[in-house]
Amino acid sequence: MAIETAGALPPVMAFALVGVVGVGSQWIAWKLRLPAIVLMLLAGLLIGPVLGVFDPARDIGPLMKPMISIAVAIILFEGGMTLNVQTLREAATGVRRLVLIGAPIGWLGSALALHYVAGLSWASSAVFGGIMIVTGPTVIAPLLRTARLAKRPSQLLQWEAIVNDPLGALAAVVAFEVVLILYASETLGSAIREMSIGVVSATAMGVAVGWLLSEGFKGGRVPEYMKVPVVFASVLLVFAVSDYVLHESGLLAVTIMGFYITNAKLPSHTELRRFKEQATVLLVSGVFVLLAASMSFKTLSLLGWPALAFVLVIILVVRPATVLVSLAFSNIPMKERLLVAFTGPRGVVLVAVAGLFSSRLVNAGIEDAALLTPLAFVLVAATVVLHGFTLRPLGQVLGLASAQVPGVIFVGGSQFSAAFAAALQKEEIPVLIADANRSRLTDAREKGLPIYVGDILSQGAEYGVEFISFDRIIATTDNDAYNTLVATDLGPEFGREYVYQLKRAKQEQTRHALPATLGGRSIAGGLNYWQLGHHIQNGWEVRATNLTEEYGPDKWRADNPNSIPLAAVTPGTDLRIIVDDADIKAGPGMRLLALSPRRERAAQAAERKGATEHQAETVQKVADKSEREAKAGMRT
Repeated sequence: MAIETAGALPPVMAFALVGVVGVGSQWIAWKLRLPAIVLMLLAGLLIGPVLGVFDPARDIGPLMKPMISIAVAIILFEGGMTLNVQTLREAATGVRRLVLIGAPIGWLGSALALHYVAGLSWASSAVFGGIMIVTGPTVIAPLLRTARLAKRPSQLLQWEAIVNDPLGALAAVVAFEVVLILYASETLGSAIREMSIGVVSATAMGVAVGWLLSEGFKGGRVPEYMKVPVVFASVLLVFAVSDYVLHESGLLAVTIMGFYITNAKLPSHTELRRFKEQATVLLVSGVFVLLAASMSFKTLSLLGWPALAFVLVIILVVRPATVLVSLAFSNIPMKERLLVAFTGPRGVVLVAVAGLFSSRLVNAGIEDAALLTPLAFVLVAATVVLHGFTLRPLGQVLGLASAQVPGVIFVGGSQFSAAFAAALQKEEIPVLIADANRSRLTDAREKGLPIYVGDILSQGAEYGVEFISFDRIIATTDNDAYNTLVATDLGPEFGREYVYQLKRAKQEQTRHALPATLGGRSIAGGLNYWQLGHHIQNGWEVRATNLTEEYGPDKWRADNPNSIPLAAVTPGTDLRIIVDDADIKAGPGMRLLALSPRRERAAQAAERKGATEHQAETVQKVADKSEREAKAGMRT
């Protein structure tokens, strides 16, 4: 039972509360490595029906429905921008099967489950079944990072979610339009006519505005700094005008508009994509908190056992049947099919769209549509929690779980990158060396390291590189400008604190220095490509040293004044890349990787006799001292 509050919150305070709770939940989830959707659900229920601090109907009133409508329109536009035709063409056969065969089967299976198990009408089942195609790209990515699955099942799950996201939204929008027209029309002929006019008009408007924007951007008619605001305003305009001319056609129009723009190959597509991703994070947070806070225990109590049975049927029957039928007679092993079949978390888009359609269907006279929002919440919470705890163990049972620790991508096939990567691989850290020139990957191939022949920034790399298995990237080519480009372009994807590059030549000079927004963090003691290559040519090597309570970083530094620290590793679990301006932060149990001069025969002999590495390094110091004294005697 909710706690009574003193009164309604002022609208400005209510908006601020929604923003802080939504974005704050996502940040805490990122910090704790938990699914954000679960924390947003709990936070919304806490400030809403549990504590009664926030009641959207009371505190925001008539503004709530227009806000949700606009937010969902922008979310669906973002979904349309995700659906690139080239993506579907180049995606693996398994992904195409899951999309082209699996989406219709999933829609049908979900609608049947909603009607016969949850007890909803065919109208509500058809609309909700369409959006249930979406497995939630914003949810599956964090789960895959935690689970560390093998490459192919990981890519199948990831790309199915990405491609099905806009298709599911589009399917739900079309079903929604059909249902409303059928309920509003007196005859079947008039319903078909109105539906045709609505679909054609919405498509025409979306394509027309998308074409105008694309041509305007390509022709330089819109300045760079105004492109994102112009797109944002255009989405609102298309949604509002389309809805005004033909009721409820705006969502379809903005989805088509996003689809057209993303396939127009605009030079500014990256900026637009990042903006819509950031806007979607904010809007999804707000919508999710609003809908969760609007829930009441009375509404949730209406679900009962049919809701539980519905969730079980979706997880244990509909999802497995969809995947197994889609991938039947393919070259994908049965273990991988089973893993994908029993992994289908739903995300925030499902709740956002269901919340909007629910109220509109109720207004159209379909009363059981009021159950769509609580059903969406129950399904999302159940699938995210279940798969969050079972995906990694299931992958291990099926033998499809890869290394737990995230890996490192080296961009540039040099002797230094091959030596560094080989040392990391010995410490159970996954690595990949990428270079467009195959001949530069000779050292990497000889050391048995994984390689990718191609430009890491190319579209082909999106499908050929399993980015989700890596969380750090190091640019080590001989081209400073390209290293900076790689670090700058991939910074938003990996996090700017996890992109590194070799020191740029002359970067201390004012006219060669770049702003902090460009490039990555410098490594290898501030040495550039040519200096590191010179050391490797002179016999330097990357070695690992065990650190203990007695032998810490300070003693190591005293024993190895010429060595260049590269990374601190806890084998198989943790990795810290050491930047050139940072102290060595490593403790007992860790191993320190450093580029060091080659050991001479005395040190190697000591090691063969069973000496510890510390003792071997002490022997090497004595040998170095003797060599220096001998050289001094020769000079005298």
